[in-house]
Amino acid sequence: MVQIKDMLADGKSIRSDGREVDQLRPVTILRNWTEAPEGSVLIQCGNTRVMCTATFTQGVPRWRRDSGLGWVTAEYAMVPRATNQRTDRESVKGKIGGRTHEISRLVGRSLRGVVDMKQLGENQILIDCDVLQADGGTRTASITGAYVALADAIAWAKKKHYIKESKKILSDQVSAVSVGIINGTPMLDLPYTEDSSAGTDMNVVMTGEGKFIEIQGTAEHGPFDRDELNTLLDLAAKGNRELQKYQREALAQA
Repeated sequence: MVQIKDMLADGKSIRSDGREVDQLRPVTILRNWTEAPEGSVLIQCGNTRVMCTATFTQGVPRWRRDSGLGWVTAEYAMVPRATNQRTDRESVKGKIGGRTHEISRLVGRSLRGVVDMKQLGENQILIDCDVLQADGGTRTASITGAYVALADAIAWAKKKHYIKESKKILSDQVSAVSVGIINGTPMLDLPYTEDSSAGTDMNVVMTGEGKFIEIQGTAEHGPFDRDELNTLLDLAAKGNRELQKYQREALAQA
């Protein structure tokens, strides 16, 4: 298997932004970015910016009633000028696109993977992830930022006594990062220029314990082998550990 350290030849970067192959883009997580939601975060990963809000409501959808279990779900969207060219709002088109549905479900699944629904009780937390500026990795940034917003919403609900303080709702952290193979070289955290030309593109969702919640990987320009897969997962594990450190630091702030 190719070792990550073996790809750092002579300390010279082969990436357009000067990063090493195993280096994240600069990450900033700002909590309480807007005042109204129970949890609100602006996460910036390089030039990608996503606003993640968490709304706590008592009660659950009808199909979940009388189960004693809570529910966490998510919606994802891009604002019209998140990219170089304006795109119409999907609400105006009258139809939500397949990509939007897929990412919304991914964010919801990722968060539910670390939530104890029984401890949450019959309460619901709705996550909204709105991409303000897109430069690759919008879905992974959404998951990473949404976890912090979710944690803040749970803390708010405990403070307001909607949930008992003793309840442990979150079993672990969760974050996500992209990896890919560019011109034969595995790399971590791809901006758009790399993502659009990647031979292999992969998104990896992991818990704080290093367990996987989801792996989405596709070979765009030729198949990848087991050694390359292992290298990509090693890169993703390293990136997710660093992202979870940023999450803890953000949540530790007053």
